Amino acid sequence: MALADVLTRMADAEDAASRPVGSTRLIAVSKTMSEARIVPVLEQGHRDFGENRVQEAIRKWPELRARYPDVKLHLLGPLQANKVRAAVELFDAIHSLDRIRIAERIAAASAEQGHSPDLFVQVNTGDEPQKSGVLPKQLDAFIAQLVALGLSVRGLMCLPPVNEEPALHFGLLSALAERNGITGLSMGMSHDFETAVRLGASHVRVGTAIFGERAP
Repeated sequence: MALADVLTRMADAEDAASRPVGSTRLIAVSKTMSEARIVPVLEQGHRDFGENRVQEAIRKWPELRARYPDVKLHLLGPLQANKVRAAVELFDAIHSLDRIRIAERIAAASAEQGHSPDLFVQVNTGDEPQKSGVLPKQLDAFIAQLVALGLSVRGLMCLPPVNEEPALHFGLLSALAERNGITGLSMGMSHDFETAVRLGASHVRVGTAIFGERAP
């Protein structure tokens, strides 16, 4: 029922914004969730899932994918250099790209494996020193470097500061994407996904509203 409720709320937000219903992809954030909690969501027909750590995804998803081969996996957390090859092999999309060193390794692994995941650049829209992401003022140059590596940028991703109005950051991300000719916007979580949908999100990342509270 939780999944159906989230999808209904997304459809209502799309309709309110005069967007085609179904134009936003829902990523069910399954980090830390057991197979017993993931399978019921799979059984309802959902296929986009998000994980924060490569190693956790390696433990959980190969067996599940053997049973549900059309699953799409999204890496949402930071990617370490020594995990790039495994990430390119396992994930359909990486939402957290923010370093050229990692981009270079993705380019090499993609050439080696003959395919590349969809790439989203994480943008630190709040200019928070403790948070990952490319600063907005450095984004254009960073994207140019990615293009020079032969990488195609599918979208931008942000995590708004917890004490600020998320709509301001979603609006900034949208403007940055438009300026760079990028259509993908990975933004919005359990507490603000409807706002993100109304402001043009292509992907929302929802965990708690689908799976319930995580174990401490």
